[in-house]
Amino acid sequence: MKKEIIFIVEESLDGGFEARAVGESIFTEADTYSELKKNVIEAVKCHFEEEEKPAYIRLHLVKEEVVAA
Repeated sequence: MKKEIIFIVEESLDGGFEARAVGESIFTEADTYSELKKNVIEAVKCHFEEEEKPAYIRLHLVKEEVVAA
């Protein structure tokens, strides 16, 4: 069993958020961050068998911002 799984979370160009797992084929999206967390938990439950499911889910929020010099 893996101890944790990491998701890279970014703001979507269309609004809302997207989350992609590192090292696994798991992707989900949602309109709000709160909804995204629920979707990530559900996606992990669907992807892994109970005995293989990670104990922790880490969400790494990446925010890109362009600032004029």
